Amino acid sequence: MNRLARTRILIWLLLLAGAIGLISQSRFSADMSFFLPAHPSPEQQILIEQIQEGAVSRLLMVGIEGGDASQRARISHQLRQALKDSGAFTSLQNGEQESLTADLEFLFQHRYQLSPRVSPERFSEAGLRDAIAASIDLLGSPLGMLFKPYLDRDPTGELSTLLLQLGQGTQPATQAGVWSSRDGQRALLLAQTRARGSDTDGQEAALRTIETRFETIRQAELAQGQADTRLLLSGPGRFAVEARATIKEEIFRLTLISSLAIILVLFYVYRSPRLLALGLLPVLSGAVAGIAAVSLVHGTVFGITAGFGSALIGEAVDYSTYYFVQSGRMGLDTWRQRFWPTIRLGVLTSVAGFAVLLFSGFPGLSQLGLYSLAGVVTAAMVTRYVLPDLAGPAVAQASPRTRQTWAPRAFTLLSRLRWPVLALTLAALGYLYVQRAHVWHPDLSALSTVSEAEALRDGQLRADLGAPDSRYLVVTRGRDMEQALQAAEQAGAILDRLVAEGVIGGYDSPTRFLPSQATQARRRQALPEPAEVAARLPAALAGQPLKPQRLAPFLGELAQARLAPDLTRAELSHTSLALVVDALILQRDGYWSVLLPLHPVADSQAQGLPVARIRTALAPTEALFIDMKGEFDALYDDYLTEAQHLSLLGVVAIALLLALSLRSARQLLHVLLPLAMAVPLVMASLHLLGERLHLLHLIGLLLIVAVGSNYALFFSRSHQQEAPDAETLTSLLVANLTTAIGFGTLALSSVPVLHAIGVTVGPGAILALLLAAMFAPGETRP
Repeated sequence: MNRLARTRILIWLLLLAGAIGLISQSRFSADMSFFLPAHPSPEQQILIEQIQEGAVSRLLMVGIEGGDASQRARISHQLRQALKDSGAFTSLQNGEQESLTADLEFLFQHRYQLSPRVSPERFSEAGLRDAIAASIDLLGSPLGMLFKPYLDRDPTGELSTLLLQLGQGTQPATQAGVWSSRDGQRALLLAQTRARGSDTDGQEAALRTIETRFETIRQAELAQGQADTRLLLSGPGRFAVEARATIKEEIFRLTLISSLAIILVLFYVYRSPRLLALGLLPVLSGAVAGIAAVSLVHGTVFGITAGFGSALIGEAVDYSTYYFVQSGRMGLDTWRQRFWPTIRLGVLTSVAGFAVLLFSGFPGLSQLGLYSLAGVVTAAMVTRYVLPDLAGPAVAQASPRTRQTWAPRAFTLLSRLRWPVLALTLAALGYLYVQRAHVWHPDLSALSTVSEAEALRDGQLRADLGAPDSRYLVVTRGRDMEQALQAAEQAGAILDRLVAEGVIGGYDSPTRFLPSQATQARRRQALPEPAEVAARLPAALAGQPLKPQRLAPFLGELAQARLAPDLTRAELSHTSLALVVDALILQRDGYWSVLLPLHPVADSQAQGLPVARIRTALAPTEALFIDMKGEFDALYDDYLTEAQHLSLLGVVAIALLLALSLRSARQLLHVLLPLAMAVPLVMASLHLLGERLHLLHLIGLLLIVAVGSNYALFFSRSHQQEAPDAETLTSLLVANLTTAIGFGTLALSSVPVLHAIGVTVGPGAILALLLAAMFAPGETRP
């Protein structure tokens, strides 16, 4: 080994060691960031905030099934207390009286700061008369027993006003003193984790805490002869944890399967453990370089990117296969002169296809492009400049079993299928045109890892808990919480008018339980001096069964309310109202956002809300109206449109590169025609098999063009326009098989992103090779 060879090997080892060191410090993630745009619109930013930081992302819904109602209530109580003691949760609600009492006490204590009816007119003589009369009438209703103890202290009924707006949403049913499902077959508990929604480790720890505490209680119940019970869990945190576990498990499993299969193929070809080990060095170098490049540029490596990298093993191993099989008979120098230019052009076409993904505005696609680019280039460079030095001059000639003499005859037979395959391609194009409205999946759910069973369970628990459909949101922002709350109150005044007009059914707002300081001050100022109220009471109580003397507590608390300090978020901490407020207020990047979920009118659920009218009404304010479903659909449309543009750009880049390199229209046609035919054939086949295509299928189609061009080049650029010899055809077959194994194994994945690439690129790579041989120029046809 000469000095130059030792230098190349040393540089390779140093770079490899540096990349491994970088990977050891890298952060790997399996959250939804893979699917989120890097530069979102204001509406999409709200989606991202809710997914990553919003209180809704920290909610876990718990169901307890089995036993009778009293046993489930007992377990619910014990579980709530155990979780409270764990410190992993900021809020735990199950409808127990303790929580309801705390809520009631809070509302009553701060009723004058919270009631929207507090105004100077309400405490005038006429206002007092009407308010007190309404409170007395309420005593005769089924709710009378609830408000009777408060009549002397709250004759104007501020508490009833607050409870009325508190009950505007659908409340869970109650059984044996705790929340229950509508059919009475499960107890319910709502938990808010201390960990953020984007903290998957924290969410997993919270889930394990719930499961272990429940199991302890369950075992104690069984020891006492009680019926067995079962725990149900759902929520964004559980979905994130399950998705990460699934991705990790499948990446390991599929990488193991594809690696073992590829190793078996290569061992059959090489018949030498040494050549097998050397042949895998470019692959390992490419995988390490890909992960290191992504970590260096993006800071975080998505699990799906690593999973995609396992498929790249199949293509990266092609280069060492070409070298070992093709150069075994002719030697290194002849191989470099005869075949390396074709391989190099194939690498460049792959680079052109992958590089366009770097321009994607979605981090997931950008990472896939960077990983592929770095991996393919590194594998090719190691094969060209390092592998020959490591292998030495003793590269064994391919054995008779690996030198497939039947391959030329098989490829010759393929040429007879040209016209039938052309007709089949035209039929595929016609089919795709007819089915164009049904080929592509219409929304982002195509990329979800949530199973139908999990989605059904989540829907059941949400319905039982009365969780509102937060499809429509009005969002206000401010530099601080006070400014955001004031903006929310301004928008709320408009929404109140829309409710009165029947445009919307209602809305939720944190300002009902945490008004802005300005509103609180205005309400305190609206409270008159107790002496003024005392002077008005005799006339206001004329004809009523109340005497002014009985309302002395009312006057005393009125005086205290006038001097009360501002209500803050901290005072909500021991009530379930904190959950409502926290779910609707979000702080991020130096500003505050307040969310106002809108509810449709009861009989218009299916039609949704009149979006245009609501936007027009809110136009005078800076409030942002968001249709969450519409934004998700727009996000997916952006994904698909961008992927289409990038794929088209990638194909154009490949075509231009080939045109500049081949400088022959005839050769260019023979390279591009098989690729142009493979794409519609694969698309039509997938659709006929029941696959609804989404953007990762589209990326897979781009990969077919990038990878397939390598095979077509060998047929169009054979040495001196001769037919490829048996060694060349064997290397192509082996390379194609390893590529099909590497990508095709992903078809076994339950992760939609990985599955889509597998079912597209695996068969597509094989089809590209067959079509390349079928439509090879006559003089180079085997």
